[in-house]
Amino acid sequence: MEAVARQAGVSTKTVYRLFPDKAGLFEAMVTDRIDRFASAFSLRSCEGKDIEALLVKALLICAELVLNEEVVALQRTMLAESDRFPEIAEMFYSKAMRRTIAVLAEWLRAQAMRGLIEVDDAEIAAGMLLGMLAYQPQRAAMFGHQALPTGDELERHAQACAALFLRGCRRR
Repeated sequence: MEAVARQAGVSTKTVYRLFPDKAGLFEAMVTDRIDRFASAFSLRSCEGKDIEALLVKALLICAELVLNEEVVALQRTMLAESDRFPEIAEMFYSKAMRRTIAVLAEWLRAQAMRGLIEVDDAEIAAGMLLGMLAYQPQRAAMFGHQALPTGDELERHAQACAALFLRGCRRR
């Protein structure tokens, strides 16, 4: 909390007035980041008719959220500390992971309403799509086997995910 106060240029007392403890500060940080993600994501649902280009853009927004050094470091720490602080891991799961899937599912529903794709269960489809995008590169980085993808690599990966996903649910 002292380091946060120093970084923000305020007193530790001010930080504690705003956030009663580290868990409260952490929850506020997660909520703010996911709120910004959801806002950026919702703007993508009404651009153009090319569903593949839309989906690539949407996946790149997801990748910015889940495939960065800060999030990988945070997940390493949470996994290591989840036995001691299960409430923090649960909060991250519900406020970050589940909400990310919910935002993507809502986007998929919007595209289905526009007649661009067909999905039976948007929540399941969103989880699969996010897993296809993030699982391998994130785990490889978490375990130190390779660096997170660069911008160009992310673009190619998002294009491959979008193409594969759309083969299964593009409206015929």
